[in-house]
Amino acid sequence: MADRKKGGQPGNDNSSLDNRAWGRAIRRKIAQNPEHLDAVASALFAEAMDGNIQAIKELGDRLDGKPKQGVEIEGGDKPLVHRIERKIVDNADE
Repeated sequence: MADRKKGGQPGNDNSSLDNRAWGRAIRRKIAQNPEHLDAVASALFAEAMDGNIQAIKELGDRLDGKPKQGVEIEGGDKPLVHRIERKIVDNADE
């Protein structure tokens, strides 16, 4: 795991920093015209002020971070794992 690039979940090669073409393209455009980022932020804010739920959610996610996903596990008080068993079999004699 030491060679894994920062930024992705294990097993998700598409999210590694080297594969973020969309983000690189946007960063290039912002570097060329920094005022465009302000215009986009203003447009998003205006949409939120008009009551656009998606814009409000996006602003909240950007300001406070995305909420953690809840996980429900059914089964009440029963343990999910009763026993873990490891069995080594030697098939060399067959």
